[in-house]
Amino acid sequence: MSTFKVPTRKEVSTNNQAIFDNLQSKLGFVPNLYATYAYSDNALSNYLTFSGAKTSLSAKEKEVVNLAVSQVNNCIYCLSAHTAIGKMNGFSDAEILELRSGNASFDHKLDALARLSKNITENRGRTEADVLDNFFAAGYTKENLIDTIALVGDKTISNYIHSTTQVPVDFPVAQPLEAELV
Repeated sequence: MSTFKVPTRKEVSTNNQAIFDNLQSKLGFVPNLYATYAYSDNALSNYLTFSGAKTSLSAKEKEVVNLAVSQVNNCIYCLSAHTAIGKMNGFSDAEILELRSGNASFDHKLDALARLSKNITENRGRTEADVLDNFFAAGYTKENLIDTIALVGDKTISNYIHSTTQVPVDFPVAQPLEAELV
């Protein structure tokens, strides 16, 4: 299998260099996965626009989706990144592990979102009726559903890029789930 080196600023297009500079100023570094997107002249910009677009989901809800999807797709990079981001959004270590398993016993509404996100990902969009009914019963709307599906797609793209390239994880590595949680 081919190996992928994380491209440096000088190895990417001028457009991507500007994005690297912006990421460096905002985050203090350019995450390896984002740098890997920069093998394409357009993918990094397109991805950042898509992932930063307005949504009906809160930052915490977005992390619920990101964690559940990344666990199903077994992406250690995204699990590690979103564990750190989940903590910044107020989730505890135990809550993050539970969200990764597709549950949230600590919050009924987030539980419905986690279950939906896991189900959509596992079933490639063929969502089970009871899971969808539970999502709506928890107070979510059709707008929230479409935004959740878009976010599942967004996260799946990154999961697949990392799974294919295997660039180094540059976040504290997420701990594995216990078998009984999955």
